[in-house]
Amino acid sequence: MDPKHSDNNSGKPTLDKPNIDRPVFDSTTEFGHSNLVRQPIGAPDILSHEQQESLIRYNHITYLLYALSFFTAGLMWIVPIVMNYARRQQADGTWLATHFDWQIKTFWYSIILGILGIIIGVIGLGGLGIGVFADSSNVALGSTALTVVGGIIFLFSIIWHIYRIVKGWIALSDKRPI
Repeated sequence: MDPKHSDNNSGKPTLDKPNIDRPVFDSTTEFGHSNLVRQPIGAPDILSHEQQESLIRYNHITYLLYALSFFTAGLMWIVPIVMNYARRQQADGTWLATHFDWQIKTFWYSIILGILGIIIGVIGLGGLGIGVFADSSNVALGSTALTVVGGIIFLFSIIWHIYRIVKGWIALSDKRPI
């Protein structure tokens, strides 16, 4: 410890005398909203302006297709996920990479949650030979509860998917990482 920054001979630092010889943060790296994007200050942009605008339009289209997929019973989900995987490499190292990753994660987590909710609901409805149409009232009550839980999980996956589309699209419109 530097003796000029201590209040006594014990070498303990004081709180009222900060060490101004050492920077608080590393000024050679600029951190954005996401820690995925690290670019040295003064370094040239990885993408040209035209390439960046092209990828921004591309992401707007994929967000739109995700939103429209709700009106096609989810059949349009495959188009934006393929588009995201096709262009993801072009955005590496930029703030746009966070949008590609955000959309890909949204897709896969929504699919997993949705399928889990459907499976639980089908089991509750009698997909395994027991269900709400059983003779025993206890079995019917349990399978009804299981169907409700499956429906809640499925509904949550839809709401969560919509939330992530809206949040990502707003961030893209503001030209910031997600």
